[in-house]
Amino acid sequence: MENDAVKFFKAPEPGAKISFTKDPNKPGKFIFTMPQPPTFSSFGEERVHRKQRLVAAFRIFAKLGLDEGVGGHLTCRDPEHPELFWVNPFGRSFACITIKDLLLVDHNGTVVVGTSPLNAAAFVIHSKIHGAREDAIAACHSHSVYGKAFSTLAKPVLPVTQDACMFYEDHAVLPGFNGVVADEVEGDRIAEVLGSCKAIVMQNHGLLTVGKTVDEAAFWFIALDKACHVQLLAEAAGTPTLIAHEVAADSHKTVGSSLSGWFNFQPYYQMITREQPDILKVDDEDAQLNLGE
Repeated sequence: MENDAVKFFKAPEPGAKISFTKDPNKPGKFIFTMPQPPTFSSFGEERVHRKQRLVAAFRIFAKLGLDEGVGGHLTCRDPEHPELFWVNPFGRSFACITIKDLLLVDHNGTVVVGTSPLNAAAFVIHSKIHGAREDAIAACHSHSVYGKAFSTLAKPVLPVTQDACMFYEDHAVLPGFNGVVADEVEGDRIAEVLGSCKAIVMQNHGLLTVGKTVDEAAFWFIALDKACHVQLLAEAAGTPTLIAHEVAADSHKTVGSSLSGWFNFQPYYQMITREQPDILKVDDEDAQLNLGE
């Protein structure tokens, strides 16, 4: 049965104001209308949007302490050439990445745009995920503290809170650790175990999330690391009380929807662009892409 709360995320009618009203068919229930992700009139416009959001995600990860050294990589497909993806250069601090730092890479590992080095692990993991998941517009992986700690337990995130229900029956656990990911076999294994889920806990390694937008993938990573933190604290204190299956599954339909992931990222984006407005500085070159075809 459809969760009534899904109506919280229905698109408003053209010209309608964002508001909430009582559901006439269900006394006591409210129906909310929420903003929708933007649409674009050109590939160039969408390209700038995706790249800006990717840069913002890097800056947010740095601010939240989700990065570590040169480890970690966030990617998004190019809207015009979805077989290519934008990624951070190897060795560049998340806190310093700009839109012009981003590399455009193909699924053979060739850097199509950019002159900086490419992280081999970024290519191996993300090329396989983007190749296997047409719906994965963006993917995020970083060596966050709580994600790494939780990954050593080689078990799934439990429905111990409403927020943890974002990942209820919608994340995978990759068993075993075979060293630094530098070969395609391991990349294939990660993509296969991820399957159709939004996230994966990679044993002794950390977390990875995907989404239909950069916003969604980035928020899922932030939320999953927090869910790991909460579960570690709860289990250290005792035996957590789990949310019942029916309630957790029903809650997932709302808090775990793609639109919920996208919308939850917006406060982070507002915060980081106010603090670091250079993220918003773009020029015509950032929208254009000439592959010399």
